[in-house]
Amino acid sequence: MINIKIGDCRNIIKELPSNYFNTCVTSPPYWGLRDYGNNGQLGLEETPKEFVDNLVKVFREVKRVLRDDGTIWLNLGDSYSSGGRTSTTNQTVRGDKDYGVTRPAVCKDIKPKDLVGIPWKVAFALQEDGWYLRQDIIWNKPNPMPESVKDRCTKAHEYIFLLSKSKNYYFDNKSIYENKNKRSVWTITTKPYKEAHFATYPPDLIEPCILAGCPENGNVLDPFGGAGTTALVADRLHRNATIIELNKEYIKIADKRITNDAPLFTKIKVS
Repeated sequence: MINIKIGDCRNIIKELPSNYFNTCVTSPPYWGLRDYGNNGQLGLEETPKEFVDNLVKVFREVKRVLRDDGTIWLNLGDSYSSGGRTSTTNQTVRGDKDYGVTRPAVCKDIKPKDLVGIPWKVAFALQEDGWYLRQDIIWNKPNPMPESVKDRCTKAHEYIFLLSKSKNYYFDNKSIYENKNKRSVWTITTKPYKEAHFATYPPDLIEPCILAGCPENGNVLDPFGGAGTTALVADRLHRNATIIELNKEYIKIADKRITNDAPLFTKIKVS
């Protein structure tokens, strides 16, 4: 069963039952990257600290709805402060337009060319808030977005943080075994969904997260549902999923995408 809920996850999660979900697999909007045109959306905060504080509040509520043996698999990318210069890369913080969307203004508290360090700021903040920070997984991208920079290497990775609610948690190691214990560097090509003009993580990236984090017929949560990749993979793996998305256009994309993937077998409820 796939539940698609429309609205701000900061409000919707409060309506969900406690100790219900086995795992949360999600990729929040990256800070300072894009303006998706939604009132109250995360990612447009004036400073990284405000963004981090907002995510901590979201995942504090996620902790309530997770089972005691539950986990989070959190995908986050980083950003550079470019000082407002114009370029074509989507890994900078600036106030120009790119790919049809408007980005927030450059943060005055960050020096031009600084790597902001958002993923680790969030990870450490969640650790301070009581989560167990169990692992940083490197998503190695063989086909990274080209960058024209001359004074550093092209960015070709992102992070997936594994966090747990308790010291002991559900982790099905055998389900992701590779004739050896699965390593912490996952090499997976990016495969954007053609109907979504924003970034979507590839199904192959989150399949091991769901396999290891949730048993069959268990429940998966994604507070930042986007194009519905988490729900799509959960459905393929015979797990239930609840995703929350603020943008109604993306809800339509997710609904259509999941339905077309298995039209005879998938049950979807949009509310």
